[in-house]
Amino acid sequence: MIGSNVKRIRKEKKITQMQLALAIGHNSVGHIAKAELCKYDKHFNLEQLYKISRVLDVSLWQIIPE
Repeated sequence: MIGSNVKRIRKEKKITQMQLALAIGHNSVGHIAKAELCKYDKHFNLEQLYKISRVLDVSLWQIIPE
């Protein structure tokens, strides 16, 4: 669910996976792509989610469902 929310909001804000990856300190889109799809047991950690919320200019609670 979290990965889907990140993907949806990222697309709404017209930010590419590469732009998001670079903004949170990654130099490839691999982790972002896999975490958005929950593939290969990849997930965003809390620090990454905080950085993502800042980059996407949304509340952390818009990314993390209750």
